[in-house]
Amino acid sequence: MRQDSRRASALNRAADCEFFEAGIFEAERIEDNNRQKEQCMKYRIKFSKYNSMIFIGHLDMMRYFQKAIRRAQIPIAYSTGYSPHQIMSFAAPLGVGLYSNGEYADLELTQEIGTAECREKLQKAMVDGVDILSVKVLPKDAGNAMASVAAAGYTIKIRSGHERAGFDFTKAFSDFMSRDEIMIEKETKKSTKMLNLKDFIFDYKTDGQEIYLLVDASSSGNIKPSLVMEAYYQFLHLQPEPFEFVVTREETYTRDQNGQLVSLDSVGDDL
Repeated sequence: MRQDSRRASALNRAADCEFFEAGIFEAERIEDNNRQKEQCMKYRIKFSKYNSMIFIGHLDMMRYFQKAIRRAQIPIAYSTGYSPHQIMSFAAPLGVGLYSNGEYADLELTQEIGTAECREKLQKAMVDGVDILSVKVLPKDAGNAMASVAAAGYTIKIRSGHERAGFDFTKAFSDFMSRDEIMIEKETKKSTKMLNLKDFIFDYKTDGQEIYLLVDASSSGNIKPSLVMEAYYQFLHLQPEPFEFVVTREETYTRDQNGQLVSLDSVGDDL
């Protein structure tokens, strides 16, 4: 009995010692990570999306970039905790089937790397359908891409083979936009609400058979071009066909200190 008691006591002391050492190790690891985070540099990646990659959704695109960054041996920082992940944030998610010339992702790197070198390494790790357009180093106090988004510019045209006989796609758009109100019903996660679409369209123009829209893309607005097209076709007493439109996000914007819209890649510098 006495031997069993001594053995149990020794095991308890050993367990306490292991727990204490594990606690010290975890505290040191967190301290090292915090120190590393203070030294991290923020980089902003601008990329395009085309060909078959337009059918890759937002979450899969994030996973793709995580793997590409590892292949490119970019010194990306990782979060703390028991399930570390790359510190990366994307700007406004792009709908499946949409092209883009203005997608953005922010990365935190543990080591300084030239922006041209970073762009070259990432481009080599990309597949056909994604091009790295630019890399910028952000100021320490810069907001992340997702929180910074204020607007997005889109071009919309009729897909080849979906043309309607005698129909001019852009002819009536100015009349559509000249109304005082364009009331629509927008679905949210919890309900539906009525809103005046004109309050969320900052600019527009037509060029041949293309319509350009500059719309609110902030978390409070987030107007999709499909919503505008649905309202436009209702105005024309037409019903949009599936896959009728080719939509390209041309640029994503934030607001500068004066409240003016500027592209997300205008924030930051080359290195």
